Amino acid sequence: MFFFRKRSSATSHTDLLSFMETDIHSHLIPGVDDGVQDIETSLAYIEQLQEMGIRKIITTPHIILDRYPNSVDTLTPPYLQVKAALKEKGVDLPFSFAAEYYMDEQFEQLIPSSPLLTLQGKLILVEMSFMQAPPQLHQWLFSLAAHGYQPVLAHPERYNHYHHQYGGYEQLKEWGCLFQMNLLSITGYYGKHIQKIAEKLMADKMINYIGTDLHHYKHLAAIQAISKDKKLRKQLEEYGFKNREL
Repeated sequence: MFFFRKRSSATSHTDLLSFMETDIHSHLIPGVDDGVQDIETSLAYIEQLQEMGIRKIITTPHIILDRYPNSVDTLTPPYLQVKAALKEKGVDLPFSFAAEYYMDEQFEQLIPSSPLLTLQGKLILVEMSFMQAPPQLHQWLFSLAAHGYQPVLAHPERYNHYHHQYGGYEQLKEWGCLFQMNLLSITGYYGKHIQKIAEKLMADKMINYIGTDLHHYKHLAAIQAISKDKKLRKQLEEYGFKNREL
């Protein structure tokens, strides 16, 4: 169980994430993936996100069929437990769930079988291997579009196989992908090479959305540390992410 202590007002991070308003990537349903593991931690993180200026959360548990075989049926009960706990504590924050789908052969079979969990309307959050792009990627993206979905690629800056082939990002855009950058990528949390690509994608105005991808306390602490970087905060606030539209 995670015990969270309130911070003093001297270390407040109020409105740090107000430029986002809506967080579209996090792992806050307890016990379903590698994110939070109990309701108490989920509540603590949601309250901290609200304090930092988040006004709506669409949390996105992993759906990786050979590792986290989640579905509406497995996600709804723990999600409703969190909702009930939020209501009991008087936390007034819209909290819903979609999913972060891992694109592989099993995902391909899901596309036509039933409605997929979307962020809003037709927007669906997807990811792929960090090591190499699957050869069927174009086929899967085409299939998503054919079934009425708009793919939002999670953390494109973290896919090492595009770092030396930057044109691959432009191709993904041509194939209809929107891009969701991880907030911590721009801080160097995942490494300088990822930070450099994140900065370039932002400079080229290729990023559409931003998300916390919050899993655990180290992520939360690193997000809070952004409050000390005035230059970065100004850059984030002025970029014009589309999260506010959701």
